[in-house]
Amino acid sequence: MSAWPDGYGLHVLEEVDSTLDEAARIAPRMAGPVWIMARRQTKGRGRRARAWADPAGNLSSTLVMRPEGTPAQAALRSFVAALALFDAVVAATGRAQGLALKWPNDVLLNGGKLAGILLESSGSGQGLGHLAIGIGVNLAEAPAPEVVEPGAVRPVSLLSETGVAVTPDEFLTELAAAYARFETQFRTHGFGPIRLAWLDRAARLGEVITARTGRSETTGTFETVDEQGNLVLNTAEGRVSIPAADIYF
Repeated sequence: MSAWPDGYGLHVLEEVDSTLDEAARIAPRMAGPVWIMARRQTKGRGRRARAWADPAGNLSSTLVMRPEGTPAQAALRSFVAALALFDAVVAATGRAQGLALKWPNDVLLNGGKLAGILLESSGSGQGLGHLAIGIGVNLAEAPAPEVVEPGAVRPVSLLSETGVAVTPDEFLTELAAAYARFETQFRTHGFGPIRLAWLDRAARLGEVITARTGRSETTGTFETVDEQGNLVLNTAEGRVSIPAADIYF
């Protein structure tokens, strides 16, 4: 097991509405970055306000911090968190086989969705009050298929895919340690090394994928992620840079 990283607090709750909501509540009074973990969430959420199902034994957590820089720079920490999740799974299971990172914020195992990341922040203009990085991991059980929207990647659990049983407490320690390492790299060297490491683990790089927003749909070859974290597709109309979308394979 890794050791808990220096400089990061830990706040464990038996039950909460959402660890993201708790992050907003404690942000004004915290002295440094804090990990929040809940044994049970009553109103967990994912991207675009979708409900997030988290059966017992899974990880429901949020890292809340007050980072320097612009909101756009802070948002790049979704890639930092994804790399930390990848390494935490490897640390917990002893294997990287079948693991991949799906833009913008999912971790896949054997082609199924193992974990999701959701960033929320407060502030206005170029100011940033706090950044909350919500992370949910299907450690023990995957949500039922009927709670997943049509066309989405099927959910899987770490236990069902690897046979490895890991408690939320154990996994969070590995995740926090891995995140601290990548956060230090990000602060010291910027997004460049994080971007390259993420691309080395990217799902469907070089393959045809579809990016959907509420207003449009774009299909093309997944070429890269640019220096701003945008998805770059090579389409019939040329290269397209996409800042936010849901991805379908």
